[in-house]
Amino acid sequence: MANIQVIIEHSLKEFSKVDKQVTTGSCLAIIGRLVVSEGKGQKMEIQTVFIEVYGTADVETFPLQKKRHSFEYLREIAHLRPRTNTFGAIMRVRSRLAYAIHQFFNDRGFAYLNTPIVTTSDCEGAGEMFQVTTLDLTHPPRVDGQIDYAQDFFGEKTSLTVSGQLEGEIYALALSEIYTFGPTFRAENSNTSRHLSEFWMVEPEMAFYDLDDDMDLAEEFIKYLLLDALENCSEDMEFFNQRIDKTILETLQHIIDNQFERLTYTDAKNCLQKSKEPFSYPVNGVGFAGRT
Repeated sequence: MANIQVIIEHSLKEFSKVDKQVTTGSCLAIIGRLVVSEGKGQKMEIQTVFIEVYGTADVETFPLQKKRHSFEYLREIAHLRPRTNTFGAIMRVRSRLAYAIHQFFNDRGFAYLNTPIVTTSDCEGAGEMFQVTTLDLTHPPRVDGQIDYAQDFFGEKTSLTVSGQLEGEIYALALSEIYTFGPTFRAENSNTSRHLSEFWMVEPEMAFYDLDDDMDLAEEFIKYLLLDALENCSEDMEFFNQRIDKTILETLQHIIDNQFERLTYTDAKNCLQKSKEPFSYPVNGVGFAGRT
């Protein structure tokens, strides 16, 4: 929901009580009439008939001000950053996308699968795992010099999940089409914009799909989510376009309106070699590395 301007007349009985109390961070209860705005910048405004201050904020110590704060600064006050326009917009869009993910798969007959968060299973190429244990790490039990995980809670070494792939494949053989959507953890110490220690991941598993079917689903899924965000979070997306990146709306619409290019590994390698970007993995079968 967009911001709305509240008009408080000096003649209002409660005005003198709240005039000096209301600062950035205050919590208010306002009752009023929604009227056409006489000023510029908004179509409607609230004409106040009653106002009460529920909570005040000390202007000298409250860390949020009426200005744009850097993400680095907001990280230091994580308990307050949801009150900023940026993080409010992020969470509304994130909430809508989570709903759209379930809606997309549900409309196509997929079953939603919850996979274990604490597990003994790894996944090929998924990265390092965070270990989970109830053992006293200052004096762990040992056998032949090694930690005796038989005395741990599950009787063996366990970790936080890096993927629900194993369980997903098992259930796809029974239910044909399933998807997982839940928290995932990676312990590799790689501090880049493409690595997170905790995130939510979508993993569909489908029986009897070939490679073209997989690509069709992936393209349809991405476009569905982008279109849903543009249609149902239009004000927040416009905010991102104005304040974060002025090409966001144009870029997302371009993705929605155009088919994804599909090409073989060899063709992709040849395109990269002809480009001006550095490319140092000419061997067929080797995964492409990201470039920043």
